[in-house]
Amino acid sequence: MTERTTLLQEVGAAFRDNGMTAAITALIGGFIALLAAVTRRAFTNDAMLVRMDRELLVERDRVDRQRAEDRKGDADRLERIETDIRAMRDLMFEAFQRGRTD
Repeated sequence: MTERTTLLQEVGAAFRDNGMTAAITALIGGFIALLAAVTRRAFTNDAMLVRMDRELLVERDRVDRQRAEDRKGDADRLERIETDIRAMRDLMFEAFQRGRTD
């Protein structure tokens, strides 16, 4: 009759028969997995830096546009104030000139 073995016994026998080969294969596999993880992380970090640079550039452009709009609004308001001051000065000058001729 044939002797039946369990899966665990077969794995144990395979490890006994190929112990050094299995250890070397596991070491090489582990090294490759570690290398892949480091490479992936490096590329992920580079990708994150590129994305952050793009987002920073977009944010800077938005802030610059907002500042330009604010400067334009301030310039318009200042021009209106100067116009009002000139109009008031002219009105007061005219009133003063009329007062002297009366």
